[in-house]
Amino acid sequence: MSRRARVIRFAAAGGPEVLRPDTIELAAPGAGEALVRHAAIGLNFMDVYQRSGLYPLPLPSGIGSEAAGVVEAVGAGVRDLAPGDRVAYAGGAPGAYADFRLFPADRLVKVPAGVGDETAAAVLLKGMTVEYLLNRCYPMKAGEFGLFYAAAGGVGLLAGQWGRHMGVKLIGVAAGEEKCRLALASGYFAVIDRTRERIVDRVKELTGGAGVPVVYDSVGRASFDDSLASLAPRGFFVSFGTTTGAPPPVEAGVLQKMGSLYFTRPTLVTYVAKREELVASAAAVFGRVASGVLKPHIGQRYRLGEAARAHADLEAGRTSGASILAP
Repeated sequence: MSRRARVIRFAAAGGPEVLRPDTIELAAPGAGEALVRHAAIGLNFMDVYQRSGLYPLPLPSGIGSEAAGVVEAVGAGVRDLAPGDRVAYAGGAPGAYADFRLFPADRLVKVPAGVGDETAAAVLLKGMTVEYLLNRCYPMKAGEFGLFYAAAGGVGLLAGQWGRHMGVKLIGVAAGEEKCRLALASGYFAVIDRTRERIVDRVKELTGGAGVPVVYDSVGRASFDDSLASLAPRGFFVSFGTTTGAPPPVEAGVLQKMGSLYFTRPTLVTYVAKREELVASAAAVFGRVASGVLKPHIGQRYRLGEAARAHADLEAGRTSGASILAP
């Protein structure tokens, strides 16, 4: 049985205005697929990168990579899921901005009873990002310092909470007093207001001149020099986002001269490529939500048809925490 779905699509890269509502016909689930009725859709800066053309997609295209909902039907060979199961996903082909969607069953994870739909959509991608950054990309140790940019954003707030639970001393970077207060309340050891403080000077002051062993930088070009200068010898520069554009090329000689530094450009896709990695990462996230360690801050809610406004707010820095689209 086919199903009509309301979706948001775009035919050309550009600003938020290129996002347009559409209606498409969905076939019955094929082998290995599940039909999911979305209850809540998460917004991420990845969506902006793809819509703007920074990360080019074959066009026209759907958009969005994170949602939570209920399984309506499953295709042949799907044994771990059944109609009525609550599920969520993060990643895969763009297309989450929709009320119904066909999705590979092996990339869906079940949502525990104690986690609501909005929470699941707000926390899964961002939470798994924090999980791999703090635990696997550079495994932080209790008592250790780290620098984390965009501390009042969706990923940043979860990082503060997870870091506090781990006993690490994350130093956040945010813009303005309100966002700094929000980040500090979420578990950061200290928060630097980049609108009025020099990041490197504050990092050195907070670490007794040593610098930090790891920088988690989602900003890109604008923060590149400060990130390098904030690192201790043999420190790790983890560049996991480009909100201000791609960072400049990294010269091996610079890494040498600044203290035998390491540079990596990781992505969540690599860290949850295997089914067992996906399930374990999602379980870690949902487990910390259920135990109260992670408390996602949903700062904005929009209807599906307001996707363009949501993107405009996200790009302009008018958001804090996570943003949710309601189908």
